Amino acid sequence: MTLSLEPHPAFDMDRIKQEITDSFDEELEMELDEARLDELAGDLADQPEHDQLPRRTYFRELFRLQHELVRLQDWVQHKGLKVVVIFEGRDSAGKGGAIKRITQRLNPRVCRVAALPAPNERERTQWYFQRYATHLPAAGEIVLFDRSWYNRAGVERVMGFCNDDDVEEFFRSVPEFERMLVRSGIILIKYWFSITDEEQQFRFNMRIHDPLKQWKLSPMDVESRRRWEDYTRAKEAMLERTHIPEAPWWLVEAVDKKRARLNCIAHLLDQIPYEEVPKPAVILPDRERRDDYIRHPVPDEMYVPDRY
Repeated sequence: MTLSLEPHPAFDMDRIKQEITDSFDEELEMELDEARLDELAGDLADQPEHDQLPRRTYFRELFRLQHELVRLQDWVQHKGLKVVVIFEGRDSAGKGGAIKRITQRLNPRVCRVAALPAPNERERTQWYFQRYATHLPAAGEIVLFDRSWYNRAGVERVMGFCNDDDVEEFFRSVPEFERMLVRSGIILIKYWFSITDEEQQFRFNMRIHDPLKQWKLSPMDVESRRRWEDYTRAKEAMLERTHIPEAPWWLVEAVDKKRARLNCIAHLLDQIPYEEVPKPAVILPDRERRDDYIRHPVPDEMYVPDRY
């Protein structure tokens, strides 16, 4: 399907430009929110220093990469590919922000996010991978796991939600499980978002002081801060024992959120060779008008008040 950019007689170029600009507003709103956080950060001590990516460069590259993601999505549908992307990392490492930018302009029927809550009583008695397997993609789908079966190697291990035998069985099973997924035709890509001790401390303090972000800081997050070294040891064991040729780990340096997003998206695009999908031109038909149709009036009290 190819859309012509020839202006419609009923729309002037100013209106078309405004519509294109509006389509970018979601990202701009998120960046304005981050600017608000930057202002709040001025009141906090010990802010980690790192070179910021220029905003103009960030936006230019982000929109370019998002255009490529749409082309990749079309290719996945066209070829009936099955794609799984795993996002892991410490709390506040920026996984959610990267996922938002990936999915922002994609079709949610093609690319969806799986962010599973803690298992219920029934799920705790199942084969460990069972509840994750139900979220795997069919042909023509992309699934992004915002945390995954690697919970067992991380939070479950560190917080004592499983025993040593459970962890050892996980490490024995996960390479075979992932090889089985790859043999079935699934493209499996795994990312670990890496931040420093100082950066996590800073981001947690930001959440504490920001009323719009406090909901993100759970008691589990607070406890994970105390157990930084335990999580480090768990991460090192996980990477060592589950980095396999069929499904290797890729580490994303995530202290600079903007660079992390761009680097992750660019790398993801490199993992799946794709081409432009030919599409037939779309021509909108003239709307039918019937002389016997009279539009019914809508009562004024049904309208949402016009406050802005």
